[in-house]
Amino acid sequence: MDLSLNPFSSGTRLRDMIRAIRASKTAAEERAVVRRECAAIRAAISDNDQDYRHRNMAKLMFIHMLGYPTHFGQMECLKLIAASGFPEKRIGYLGLTLLLDERQEVLMLVTNSLKQDLNHSNQFIVGLALCALGNICSAEMARDLAPEVERLLQTRDPNTKKKAALCSIRIVRKVPDLAENFMGSAASLLKEKHHGVLISVVQLCTELCKASREALEYLRKHSVEGLVRILRDVSNSSYAPEYDIAGITDPFLHIRVLRLMRTLGQGDADCSEHVNDILAQVATKTESNKNAGNAILYECVETIMGIEATSGLRVLAINILGRFLSNRDNNIRYVALNMLMKAMAVDTLAVQRHRVTILECVKDADVSIRKRALELVYLLVNDMNVKPLTKELVDYLEVSDDDFKEDLTAKICSIVEKFSQDKLWYLDQMFKVLTLTGNFVKDDVWHALIVLISNAPELQGYSVRSLYKALQASGTQESLVRVAVWCIGEYGEMLVNNISMLDVEEPITVTESDAVDALELALKRYSVDVTTRAMCLVALLKLSSRFPQTSKRIQAIVVQNKGNTVLELQQRSIEFNSIIQRHQSIKSSLLERMPVLDEASYLLKRAASSQATVSLTKSAPSAASGGSLKVPNGAVKPPPAPLADLLDLSSDDAPVTTSAPSTAPNDFLQDLLGIGLIDTSTAGGAPSASTDILMDLLSIGSYPVQNGLPATSNIGSPGQVTKHAPGTPQVIDLLEGLSPSTPLPDVNAAYPSITAFQSATLKMTFNFKKQPGKPQETTMHASFTNLTSVTLTNFMFQAAVPKFIQLRLDPASSSTLPASGNGSITQSLSVTNNQHGQVFDSMPVGGDMTFFLVFFDYW
Repeated sequence: MDLSLNPFSSGTRLRDMIRAIRASKTAAEERAVVRRECAAIRAAISDNDQDYRHRNMAKLMFIHMLGYPTHFGQMECLKLIAASGFPEKRIGYLGLTLLLDERQEVLMLVTNSLKQDLNHSNQFIVGLALCALGNICSAEMARDLAPEVERLLQTRDPNTKKKAALCSIRIVRKVPDLAENFMGSAASLLKEKHHGVLISVVQLCTELCKASREALEYLRKHSVEGLVRILRDVSNSSYAPEYDIAGITDPFLHIRVLRLMRTLGQGDADCSEHVNDILAQVATKTESNKNAGNAILYECVETIMGIEATSGLRVLAINILGRFLSNRDNNIRYVALNMLMKAMAVDTLAVQRHRVTILECVKDADVSIRKRALELVYLLVNDMNVKPLTKELVDYLEVSDDDFKEDLTAKICSIVEKFSQDKLWYLDQMFKVLTLTGNFVKDDVWHALIVLISNAPELQGYSVRSLYKALQASGTQESLVRVAVWCIGEYGEMLVNNISMLDVEEPITVTESDAVDALELALKRYSVDVTTRAMCLVALLKLSSRFPQTSKRIQAIVVQNKGNTVLELQQRSIEFNSIIQRHQSIKSSLLERMPVLDEASYLLKRAASSQATVSLTKSAPSAASGGSLKVPNGAVKPPPAPLADLLDLSSDDAPVTTSAPSTAPNDFLQDLLGIGLIDTSTAGGAPSASTDILMDLLSIGSYPVQNGLPATSNIGSPGQVTKHAPGTPQVIDLLEGLSPSTPLPDVNAAYPSITAFQSATLKMTFNFKKQPGKPQETTMHASFTNLTSVTLTNFMFQAAVPKFIQLRLDPASSSTLPASGNGSITQSLSVTNNQHGQVFDSMPVGGDMTFFLVFFDYW
């Protein structure tokens, strides 16, 4: 055949095929070229064309790199490897590493060829086999060929030793049990002079230490002296052109040896003592004006911090990091900050010496350095330096970038709350932060500030005057406005009359009208923020009692919101206007100061809430990794998301699971609905508050606990109860009841009562009953009990159901709920499922309560 007439025959050169592919103007043209070339290669494979087999394999590798399938050429690789010539073997092994991987069954056929080539007399063919084995070795091949690789570690050729050591690393990773076979050879090769062999062997020793505890102990006894000798020789060696980088001899070997020393010296005092001197020599003699020298110094510092080094050596290492902080290279400063954060757990006092330099890094132009330096400063704060460090951070807060203010504000607030021993200093710092960056202060921070002010009667006058002055100077900070509005409403008379003056403050002149002006201005300025406007209305209502002369003006301001489109503000306006206008007799007692908030219980609740949030965040990755599925190609398939994920109530990286933690005060739906459930896990078998309320609403969680044992009934088999370990929520198969062969539950069976809702204020219990002959109807008797010490009036119960369910609510037995559980309100309701038998009944009572949602309201 004339090749000139068929440019895509098997005899076409590789460069011609590449030229044709590059000449393609569209993806379709490229696919056509590849398709024709693959067809020609398949024809050559069928004809057993040996003359162009190596050329076809080169083409297949290029096509593979373009992303097209080339599985039909795998057997050609094996044929080329089995050939006797070096050129054929080279292209065959190259194709083997590209076209195949360790999961291919075809790879089993090449084991014998690899064994023969590992015993070949030609060192270049042995090198090809070692390179291929080091790239695609499977566990089975490792066990079969480990003796040959171990033997090649003792050959005289340095290139073969180097490749054998690298191949041994792959074998040890695949089969850690074979580590003991390479311990002796690895330790003996540390006496080599060839740097390529040394780097490979040092890496092999590091891998052996990770794979086997026995290998770690063996190398601690037989390799430490060799490593010290290598590091000393390399550090003191004269100029060697083949290894020199920026005036430093082989920094790569330096770093490998230092990492192995860190692995061997970690937790071993004797080994650490042997390497202390050489580490001190490297740390003092290595020049830091070149990047290669900085890399060695950083690795040396990390090794010193990782072993049982002496205190003087650790101080030397931290001083090196301090010099890194003065470097102009951002990368060097960043890694120095990272290392100093680790050093805080080892020697805090030595890090404190570089506090000034670290504070300068907080003001750096690079945002990543600023954030890392801020985290380090937060770790440096203690009772002795909290005031100067806080002053520096607050001073920088005013000129910092807006993108950095949120992180900086959060850290300052955390420092002040954690280390403040003087309430006056705490208030001063918080007022400064609110004035400068009040828009970045989180809600729980200013909530805690209000709690502290309410618990410090001697500082309430100082607080309201300071906040009033700050509000006049900077009324654009949202959190500042909220705290100031609250304080003016509570302690307005202290502001006007200069009550509880401190020695450090000067008296100010504020009239009653000025106080109302401040609240009116805040009300108009924050026309969008509902929370701030609502707080302003409450403060104005309280001032109407404290300042009777301004009552008419306050009423006029409040009435302006009667027609507000926001229902919350409209309701407050109408009710507050009614209090001012009609209830003068009770207004003074109604608008007294709020009772002192329990600071200890609030802080405890806040700490528990933060801890639960952190626990939930940490448990999410482990849950995701533990529930992943392995598929044949080695990829990881995530588990199917539960039904709760349909509502996207969790974060993207924290999948919702049906097994909630033992305590979940931050449950997403509880927070959404404002329901504060209490933990009743010890209250006589009541359902645990840890059960996800969303699972309970959708009836896919565990059933209520009866007699201390949680039981889940099989929907298809009434009467059969499967008992599970206490506290373990069970998931019900939502599709189980759709099977035609599954019998419906017995409607005449007795159904236990359940506690549908229980909090610190209210308990709601349901009793169920089925009428004989009417399986689609369910009668429920609801019982409501008041757990507080205050009688609840105007009680109202409402319920909502899907369209296919009819609901009938009977009148409640009363609208007044006695206090302290001395009586209850009962109400009957009937539910009819119009699609009984068609829509799955998920409730244990036969199922007319699917997606039953309850609302209640009381005053």
